[in-house]
Amino acid sequence: MFQPALKYYTEEEYLAMERVAEEKHEYYNGEIFAMSGASFKHNKIENNLRGFLFNHLNGKGYEAYGANLRVNIPANSLYTYPDISIVCDKPKFADEEFDTLVNPAVIIEILPPSTANYDRGAKFDLYREIESLKEYILIDSNRAHFVHYNRNNDNTWTLYETKNMQHDFFISVITFKTPLSEIYTGVEI
Repeated sequence: MFQPALKYYTEEEYLAMERVAEEKHEYYNGEIFAMSGASFKHNKIENNLRGFLFNHLNGKGYEAYGANLRVNIPANSLYTYPDISIVCDKPKFADEEFDTLVNPAVIIEILPPSTANYDRGAKFDLYREIESLKEYILIDSNRAHFVHYNRNNDNTWTLYETKNMQHDFFISVITFKTPLSEIYTGVEI
């Protein structure tokens, strides 16, 4: 059976299309992938966490950004939209459009069943090439489950994981901590 050849795009072509697109797309090694929408649970968890982060970070010189700010990893060509990115220094951008961040210190992904394996595996492999990245956090949208990876000084990563709602959800680099149950407020688990 005949299969058409894949069309590969340059990063410049991707950005030109993405900046006028109505939907968001990831880009990796010349290929463009449509991103799907998020569930109510996903949005509720994100809203809860962004509210906590706004209150915690206010006036501290750190910034938390939502899923509309694109992140680029020049070392491997990935362009993606993490659910939450936190910058601890002055934000650095890929170009003068100021819409593609390159120096997140923390990336948080809220996992839907459709991309959970990708976010835990291949995407984390790509994220680890961000020199500024100190923490990678995964929050399951369908069950109480928090996974936290922390970069050590020797460039290895330490894993902390809990499924206990009474345990703390934390982000070390910004000294933020709250019970995991707070992150899931209003979400039926």
